[in-house]
Amino acid sequence: MSTIISFNCCSSLTASKLINPRVPTKGSSFLSTHKSFSWWNRHFLPKCTSQKHVQCQLQNGQQKMRSFSLKECAISVALAAGLIIGMPSLDSSPMAYVANPSLPDLSVLISGPPIKDPGALLRYALPIDNKAIREVQKPLEDITESLKVAGVRGLDSVERNVKQASRSLKQGKSLIISGLAESKKDHGVELLDKLEIGMEELQQIVEGRNRDAVAPKQKELLKYVGDVEEDMVDSFPYEVPEEYRSMPLLKGRAAVDMKVKVKDNPNLEECVFHIVLDGYNAPVTAGNFLDLVQRHFYDGMEIQRADGFVVQTGDPEGPAEGFIDPSTEKTRTIPLEIMVDGEKAPVYGSTLEELGLYKAQTKLPFNAFGTMAMARDEFENNSASSQVFWLLKESELTPSNANILDGRYAVFGYVTENEDFLADLKVGDVIESIQVVSGLENLVNPSYKIAG
Repeated sequence: MSTIISFNCCSSLTASKLINPRVPTKGSSFLSTHKSFSWWNRHFLPKCTSQKHVQCQLQNGQQKMRSFSLKECAISVALAAGLIIGMPSLDSSPMAYVANPSLPDLSVLISGPPIKDPGALLRYALPIDNKAIREVQKPLEDITESLKVAGVRGLDSVERNVKQASRSLKQGKSLIISGLAESKKDHGVELLDKLEIGMEELQQIVEGRNRDAVAPKQKELLKYVGDVEEDMVDSFPYEVPEEYRSMPLLKGRAAVDMKVKVKDNPNLEECVFHIVLDGYNAPVTAGNFLDLVQRHFYDGMEIQRADGFVVQTGDPEGPAEGFIDPSTEKTRTIPLEIMVDGEKAPVYGSTLEELGLYKAQTKLPFNAFGTMAMARDEFENNSASSQVFWLLKESELTPSNANILDGRYAVFGYVTENEDFLADLKVGDVIESIQVVSGLENLVNPSYKIAG
């Protein structure tokens, strides 16, 4: 009898995940780097096309997981820090190189560990500008790093985090309340009261040296913080370009549960992946996906690529490589859509590299294990349709602004529960269903309601 698992899936998940610089595009592409870095010198796999063109599978047998030596880690960091030996362009000819490769801002590498938690990335990606709530949020987020320190020192660090967050909340509460949207103010104030009580409880947990209880309480408090921050967003903050306004748009956020039936794995039969879609930073991309979910487009579809670098699906049966809109009988495509940190609206149709924004940070970076993005043709930025992928990687080795994906592919969400179990999926595993659990009211121009 199958057991449906909604949070704690049982699996023989491998502990380490190696980077594999193969990207989710269709059409052959090639990454040619210095020959001495043999594990980087590999071909990219084409975009998944089921049985039509390329069978998505591991090449040369199963990849072997192993730990990096110090020397290899140093080499990986050097590669991440601008790929000095020459980074090939993913949007030009297979053997082409970036004309003027630019070394990323050094602060990318020395400012501390990258934010890898999908919940934290989503909180920081909200379109708000309230310093007071961010000063409460940051020390609570920092508890994650503090807990990595063993013994008493770790708990002492957590205690400092809690005291800092409590002090910031007391000092900035009036500024936080003033930043709440008028229609959501009562709800926001109620959440702040719960946050104050919760921080007192966390302080007691730390004083009692109950290390195991810290992380669950931290998660609860950060949920309050994120909800307060969402209550600061009064309305959708910008206008989508006119040429895309009639498309399905997600003007806000939504959440879906993706239930996958796993084959040939005695330790994992079914797993439910909770995914948050971010329409604030990718309204066209997230809206397109949510519309397809409501059409049940992905239900019954197999995982079509699982190679240790990405898990990918979305290629329908037949000759088409995307969603055929029955109202037009043509493939529905969407533009490349990337929100740059500090900007008020996304850029469309161009990679950040093409725009010369080599040091720009993306609002939704490929930092988290389970980052969700659109696959597209290598040579056509605006060719994404229905094929999606989830990234499996360790972001320390390819930090934001120094990897081969940020600014080139449209991120529109993160797996926030059970993301680690993506690594257990294989080609042929079946998506039983994807169901919307919240936020459907934020979808405008839904095409699924049109007959046919």
